[in-house]
Amino acid sequence: MIRWLKPPCSSKVAKYIECYWYLERDANNDNIERPKLNPDPAAHLILLPAEQSYHYERQNELNNKVSQGKGSHLLYPYCKTIELEHTKTFACIGIKFKVGALYSLQQLNFTPALLDTIQPINIKNILGATDINESQLLAQASSSADQCCAMLDELLTPWFAHCLEDKYSELTRRALPLLADTAINKLGEALFCSQRTLERSFLKVTGITLKQCQSMNRLEAILEYLYQRKQSDIDWVDIAYQFGFSDQPHLIRYLKKQIGLTPQDYAKQRGFTIDLYGGVVET
Repeated sequence: MIRWLKPPCSSKVAKYIECYWYLERDANNDNIERPKLNPDPAAHLILLPAEQSYHYERQNELNNKVSQGKGSHLLYPYCKTIELEHTKTFACIGIKFKVGALYSLQQLNFTPALLDTIQPINIKNILGATDINESQLLAQASSSADQCCAMLDELLTPWFAHCLEDKYSELTRRALPLLADTAINKLGEALFCSQRTLERSFLKVTGITLKQCQSMNRLEAILEYLYQRKQSDIDWVDIAYQFGFSDQPHLIRYLKKQIGLTPQDYAKQRGFTIDLYGGVVET
C-alpha cells in the first residue's frame, strides 16, 4: 500500500485547499474491505481513472442510500457516517477543500441542498484546457508525492483566480479557527458582529450550522487521538475531560449519535479510514 498526505505549496491554492492525499491499495490488503468515513464538514474532489468504480453507502434511521459510479467525482460535505467498498485494488488522489471553500468556487454552483451527495466530475470542465488527465496524475502520485503536489498546484491556481469573496465568506473564514476553543454563543462577540449575522453567514457559506461543524471537528480530533493509542491505553474518563464533555456518559451519547457506536465498540472494531489507512481519507 502506498499513501501520503501533503499540504499545497502555493499560498493561493492553500487559501481554499486543506491538503492533497493519495492512496493506492493492492491485493494484499484483504483485511480492508468496508472502511467507514466519519462525518466531515469539508468536501473532497476524488480523482480516479475513468474505468475505476466507486461505492458509497450512507446509513440513516430509515434506510441505506447507495451512490456508485465510475471515474472522478466530488464528495460534498457529509453529516452521516459513510461506508465504502474496498474489495478491489485501486488508486486515487484526493483534494480536500477547506470548510466553506465550495461557496467561493462559482463553477461548482454549491448550495446547501448538495450536502451528503456525490457528483460525477469531468476535471477538464472545471480546470479548463489541459493535456493532463487523471491517469497521468495518478502515475506521478505513485512515484513522487512532491512532484504530484506541484502539478496539482499548477492546475488549480487558474481555477482560484476568480473566486467569489464577499462579507459572508470572509466572516465564515474568521470564525472557523475559533470553533476549536470558543463557545458558539461567544463567537459573535469575538468577531464583533451579532450572533444571528454570524450563524446565517456560516450556514450560507458552508451549508451546515456552527454547532454541526464544531461537533464534526471534535469527532475528527477524538479519532486522531484514539488512532495513536492501543485499546489497553485508552482512558475514556480522561478523554471525556480532554475533549470538553461533562462526563463519560456524555461522551458515550455523543459517539453513539455521531458514528453509531459506543466508545468500547469503536475501540474494538477500529473500522474507520483513519484506523485502517493511517489518517488518509479515501473513497
